[in-house]
Amino acid sequence: MSFYQLQIHLLSDTTFGRGDGVAGLIDQEVEHDPYGFPYLRGRTLKGLLSEECDNLIHALPSNQKPDWQQVAGELFGKPGSTLDTMGAIHVGDARLPEEDLRQAVAYQISQEKLTRAEILDSLTTVRRQTAIHPETGVPDRGSLRSARVVLRDLIFTADISFEQQPTDDQLCLLMIGAKALRYLGSGRNRGRGHVRCSLNGESLPQNHLDHFFAVSEA
Repeated sequence: MSFYQLQIHLLSDTTFGRGDGVAGLIDQEVEHDPYGFPYLRGRTLKGLLSEECDNLIHALPSNQKPDWQQVAGELFGKPGSTLDTMGAIHVGDARLPEEDLRQAVAYQISQEKLTRAEILDSLTTVRRQTAIHPETGVPDRGSLRSARVVLRDLIFTADISFEQQPTDDQLCLLMIGAKALRYLGSGRNRGRGHVRCSLNGESLPQNHLDHFFAVSEA
């Protein structure tokens, strides 16, 4: 197997939404593990990377799209994929990289010296917003919403693996897809979730951007 690591640096507060909230407390909660550490599901991250790669390919000249669409299909799979046509890539959950800290916190929680809520509160905060009436400038009644956000400047990592050694084209597409991924999570269209991503590994092609555009222009 071949292993790589995706690093995600939060440049703004971010919500790894899980689709629900806490009744009477918060309308939108972040995804977090049993110890209170927020994380982004690997399946969601894979979808975001695939979307960015599709956007990049869409911007290429029409005569170059089919080749890179084939690479994307090999990399991420296609809708309705079978075992023979599923994507070559496996993306793990994006988590805070301090495994020793996570184990120490788990022990403290088991000893009832810390709680999951305390850990979650130390890494997140709650943002509130309301809709403003366009004519009166007054907040709309009943529009106040609250969402928990993961604090900016935290760095998450996700393990990426391949059953077989990926091709240079697959790695190039994955690398530029990672660089193109600038927003993620809930509220990414409203100022939250600004990130900077990079892919690390021993066998990455050095001039991946040059390779992508050189192949595309050939």
